[in-house]
Amino acid sequence: MTAFKHLMLAFVTVVLVSGCSSLKHRNQMASFNTAYATGDYDAALQAVSFKVDKDKAIDSEGHLLELLHQGEMYRLTGRYKESTEAYDLAEEGMKYLDTEGLLKKTSEGFMAVMVNDSQRDYEALMSEAVLVNTYKGLAFLAEGNSDYARIEFNRANDRTRRAVDYFQKEIAEQQAALKKEARAGSGNASMVSSSLNSQGFQAAVTNHYGETSNWAVYPDFIVPSSTYLHGLYFLANATGGSDYERAATSLKRVAEMRPESTVLKTDAELATSLASGKQSLVKLPPQVWVVYENGLGPALQESRFDVPLLLAREGRASLIYFGIALPQYTERPAVPGSIGLLSDAGEVIHTEQISDMGTVIRTEMKERFAGILTRAVSSAVVKAVLQRQAAEQFGPIGQLGALFFTAATTQADLRGWQAMPNHWQAARVDRPESGILTLLGNRGEILGDVDIPQQPFTLVYVKRPTQLAPATVITMDLQGRRAGTIAQLPAPREAGGQVSSSQ
Repeated sequence: MTAFKHLMLAFVTVVLVSGCSSLKHRNQMASFNTAYATGDYDAALQAVSFKVDKDKAIDSEGHLLELLHQGEMYRLTGRYKESTEAYDLAEEGMKYLDTEGLLKKTSEGFMAVMVNDSQRDYEALMSEAVLVNTYKGLAFLAEGNSDYARIEFNRANDRTRRAVDYFQKEIAEQQAALKKEARAGSGNASMVSSSLNSQGFQAAVTNHYGETSNWAVYPDFIVPSSTYLHGLYFLANATGGSDYERAATSLKRVAEMRPESTVLKTDAELATSLASGKQSLVKLPPQVWVVYENGLGPALQESRFDVPLLLAREGRASLIYFGIALPQYTERPAVPGSIGLLSDAGEVIHTEQISDMGTVIRTEMKERFAGILTRAVSSAVVKAVLQRQAAEQFGPIGQLGALFFTAATTQADLRGWQAMPNHWQAARVDRPESGILTLLGNRGEILGDVDIPQQPFTLVYVKRPTQLAPATVITMDLQGRRAGTIAQLPAPREAGGQVSSSQ
């Protein structure tokens, strides 16, 4: 019974590690979301804080999710230096940017197969990485640091450009690793490949999870809001024809993604006219863009179902049904309607949607789904074989222990960055002669008045996660020549009255 005791001890250890980790994450995110939804960003920041040893480097991979959340909470409270520092650490922790040692990859792979994906260090989505650079660019603009903002907007654009190649390489490497294991005589690898390629397995996944080819996705990987802001930055900061071309390329690309958008079309036309010389920058009146980041981004939930697995036994394949757990994104609510921009003449222009996070994530998950599925099936095959061996060697007690282990560790990885929005909206107007832009809510109520400095290009960035939260308004010089202002708009009111801003 010594071997059985060792096996049970290993089971209990792995189950405890998995359970404690999942519970800690759920509690942490519950605390964060409660505070974030009401606009209590200091409390939200506290929920994702962790102890730091001044004598040791921060484990940026192990704390990646906390760092992502911290970066945005700092940005929304005007602490831009702390925001960019947290985002810098988050970039360090993004595994696909670094080369890892084989030992670490092997160790993490074992835990993912034996337990579930949540036991690996969190691997950020490429869309999250693009947003990190975009948010850093906005933080530097708010500080009046145009040079660093340029670097970050360029990084976001470069990551977008390289994303498709990255996804293809990731899939190719995983397939190559599976084939290599099969050639080396790994029975598990052969069973995984056979199961994945069987018609019964594909039908089970489609019936319970949906057909990925029918997902509403962008033609190519893109985070339209990031590409849009990249275009606006280079439109405002062009030093020559190549910068105008860069702005025009980005803005046209986003406009093509959403042809019904008037603001995207007119912005693309403006950049194209400036690039061609048809529009003179000197004759262009001061412009104001309002970009509205709205609602709560998609969150993960678990989808559990049984799939047919082909297991080898005494040289013959046998069919069994076994449970797997996959992550599935579900939409979270947005703040209803749009923001109205009230001009000096009484005209109201409304923001219009230019991008949604759900489509961005579905586009990326469509590329990543094969890898997630392969790891889930690999885990199921290992556990199915383990159950059979436990039953053969230790009888009903061994089988019961293996069943308990399987039930406790078959979980989808539901971690994700909770501070991403549901969607983005935008509008552009000439700078009001009064220098005051009044923002209206979806029912026409006044949200607040924003001071618009006398400068060629102004970006008013508004973020509001829920109706319970105030709208955070960061007013920036798109050319980065001066520091911006930040304000939390109070509850809606019936009459005007300027909202005070702090620098």
